[in-house]
Amino acid sequence: MKFGIIREGKIPVDKRVPLTPGQVRLLMDKYKVEFYVQSSLHRAYSDDEYRERGIPVVDDLSMCDVILGVKEVPIDMLLPEKTYIFFSHTIKKQPNNRQMLRAILERHIRLIDYETMVDDKGRRLIGFGKYAGIVGAYNGLLAYGLTTGRYHLKPAHKCFDMAEMLDELTKISLPEDFKIIVTGHGRVGEGVHEILKAADITEVSPYEFVFREHTQPVYAVLKPTQYYKRKDGKVASKKEIYENPIGYESDFIHFVRVADMYITAHFWDSRAPYILTNDMLLDPFCRLKVVADISCDVNGPIACTIRPSTIENPLYAYNPSSKSEVPLNTPGSITVMAVDNLPCELPRDASEGFGEELVNKIFPELMKDFSPVIDRATITRESGVLSQRYEYLTDYVMESGKVGNDQR
Repeated sequence: MKFGIIREGKIPVDKRVPLTPGQVRLLMDKYKVEFYVQSSLHRAYSDDEYRERGIPVVDDLSMCDVILGVKEVPIDMLLPEKTYIFFSHTIKKQPNNRQMLRAILERHIRLIDYETMVDDKGRRLIGFGKYAGIVGAYNGLLAYGLTTGRYHLKPAHKCFDMAEMLDELTKISLPEDFKIIVTGHGRVGEGVHEILKAADITEVSPYEFVFREHTQPVYAVLKPTQYYKRKDGKVASKKEIYENPIGYESDFIHFVRVADMYITAHFWDSRAPYILTNDMLLDPFCRLKVVADISCDVNGPIACTIRPSTIENPLYAYNPSSKSEVPLNTPGSITVMAVDNLPCELPRDASEGFGEELVNKIFPELMKDFSPVIDRATITRESGVLSQRYEYLTDYVMESGKVGNDQR
């Protein structure tokens, strides 16, 4: 079997890779497979770094059976009758990728999506979420320094790697009673936790966060049952919040009144109520100065997230009185960080972490004659049909019934 790593073609350019040179070499030696890397001027690991490991760098991947990438592949780069593995961003019927999925079906391409690689309990096996949390928390601390003028951190994307970024944290100077509230756990939360610990910020319980005084910077992590409450006053249930959140409302006001910064690391269902409402931001006792919205659901649960921001310009200010964007440091405004491609700011480290999961969790599955993990993640088949699990995408890609269904 011959594997290829595609040159990322989506604009703006993404410097990440699915596998680092060392990881490719490991797979070649362990499984006795061939790898080819498509030449690129932009990826975080240079062509020469692959060549130094004895990995062929080529312009054409047509000899490959399986082609791996990170982001969506432009239509003109899709080779027919191949297997592609990348984040397709199609399973939620994203409009921007309708034509790409249609082309994949027409060209009889087997599409396997990292996002749909789950175990038998539906838990994600691979992703960049941890690095979204790492960079998002760092950017939140950067935003506070800029907003208050207390310190200045080098932007993460200007650091060579995470080690240099962590060195920047020594510049932080926070008030003794500084407080950060975090919603969400999982991969993103793990990354947030790592940065806050590295910044020497102490974790406390939600109760201690609200009701006790502190003489050093602290943070607390909330579960859904701690920021949502039932409208009827009965005991909140995490399972119910995830499965049927209609009867719930936000109970976040207690934290807004004592927190200086809010970092989001949660998953949000569009049926669920807002977490941070505009009325909370208008509350006379609201203490928030910075919201680092890693989840970045525009017009979603965080009222001040009215647009995504960019790596080059990660911050904007939101005025809750006018419900609009205003210049940074406008009196009465909240500083918002809402970059929606955070792992791209640390492409070498993010690629290393992602590739490690790919090597350990996914590649063994790829080498099997049949793998439930890979089957569940297969959106389209070589015959030009949608897999049974993804038949719901038929109306998304179809014009007049040209797409078949897979009954396997």
